[in-house]
Amino acid sequence: MWQLADKTLTSRLLIGSALYPSPHIMQEAIRASGAEVVTVSLRRQSPAAGGGSAFWERLQALDVHLLPNTAGCDSVKAAVTTAQMARELFGTRWIKLEVIGDDYNLQPDPFALLEAARELIAQDFEVFPYCTDDLVLCERLVEAGCRILMPWGAPIGTGRGLINPYALRTLRARLPDITLIVDAGIGAPSHAAQALEMGYDGVLLNTAVAEAADPVTMGRAFAHAVAAGRLAWQAGLMTTRDTASPSTPVVGTPFWQQ
Repeated sequence: MWQLADKTLTSRLLIGSALYPSPHIMQEAIRASGAEVVTVSLRRQSPAAGGGSAFWERLQALDVHLLPNTAGCDSVKAAVTTAQMARELFGTRWIKLEVIGDDYNLQPDPFALLEAARELIAQDFEVFPYCTDDLVLCERLVEAGCRILMPWGAPIGTGRGLINPYALRTLRARLPDITLIVDAGIGAPSHAAQALEMGYDGVLLNTAVAEAADPVTMGRAFAHAVAAGRLAWQAGLMTTRDTASPSTPVVGTPFWQQ
């Protein structure tokens, strides 16, 4: 069990609801993953207006916590307005804050992100900022009142995994009391396990499951990977060495001569 903001959860996997071949496969893949938090884009689905009713009904049937996001926003005003609408429609203070600064790699705009985070926190939102792995930016977000940070592993949808492990380890070491969730770039279960082995509290992913040949089985694979990574962190990984070290003791081993 672990605490994410005001919720007690079992799974450390958060999952997206986009890109699946069908609403049915989305539902089954999320179930298989064991995820208890699902992100949803307000711009794609509007339950109050009756849009995507089949999608919305399947999400409700999953009995999960929804994490609305501000995907597609490229300004403070757009992000804040979208967050306000999401709070009304989905009935939650949670918001995954995205303010994109570059259309090519979908990198967050650090200046607009910080400004929007400050404004939303002042409006009593629980802000989950999608950010880069920049230490100074993350420290400023914490100073602004963010209790949860979601640094990327790699640009959204690339599947490249953790491209800067050093930066991610630095964040974990320097922000020991902050909930850290790797968001974006996860392409394989091994990437998720690596993040948890580094002491991250969870991972958020979408494309790796939704675009798999078998999303349901892939969701299950990620569930096992996240659990294994967390267990490895708790157990304590062995120290890496530059030279070989025998696992079988050589003391007392007989030496035979011709």
